[in-house]
Amino acid sequence: MKIAIIGAGAMGGATAEGLLRGETFKNEDITIADPAAAVLERFSALGASVTSDNQTAAEGADIVCVVVKPWLVEGVIRDIKPVLNYQRQLLIVIAAGITSEQLKTWLAEGADGSILPTFLVIPNIAIAQQQSMTFVVPVSAQPSHTKLVKDLFDELGTTIVTEERLLGAGTTLASCGIAYAMRYIRAASEGGVELGFRAADAQQIVMQTVRGAVELLQDSGLHPEAAIDLVTTPGGLTIRGLNEMEHAGFTSSVIRGLKAGIK
Repeated sequence: MKIAIIGAGAMGGATAEGLLRGETFKNEDITIADPAAAVLERFSALGASVTSDNQTAAEGADIVCVVVKPWLVEGVIRDIKPVLNYQRQLLIVIAAGITSEQLKTWLAEGADGSILPTFLVIPNIAIAQQQSMTFVVPVSAQPSHTKLVKDLFDELGTTIVTEERLLGAGTTLASCGIAYAMRYIRAASEGGVELGFRAADAQQIVMQTVRGAVELLQDSGLHPEAAIDLVTTPGGLTIRGLNEMEHAGFTSSVIRGLKAGIK
């Protein structure tokens, strides 16, 4: 099986990196299409096939991934449409804000306006480390196609097959959300410096603490508040710190930030 990644910017490049780390595809069966020579040289050195021609990449693939800025999606799809095989290929579009109706319009072929099996997919940049939270929306696909795409992205992290109406919320919760998590890590690291640690040590401490919190919640199945209760003793430091954060609007700020991402 072969896959083409059209567009190797921040997200396309991260997706390609994750695939190259994985076992689903041989490196030479992953084709990267991008206009930047430096990008192609980098991925060629990693063993991927590369090209500057989108049609060449699309024509030879079983799965075609269009990973470009939203305003470029239509142009790329219209460019590769003449070489797409509607009987044997799958199309994945990774671009925030693109709708299924747009894709159906751009891809429609024949009297019945049929399209090839197509998916809207939103990962986050941790896909490069195979740790993405990815949302998959089938646009025109059989259950077998959906399973194939879910299995593909499950190797690159955790995948939820969801409804299109929730894609914007998923984007802000996980794709934008990874930046929010990093902002917490930055803030806590700066606090660690104020407490006396060197900057690099403070960041390492905070990152391991966050990693530990995630592992604990995943392994125990506890609700976050129940896990917090395990480390808050009456009159202790933890509850004092938590209450100070809440007085400053911590929970409210997080929720407002998430909601702002879908306005």
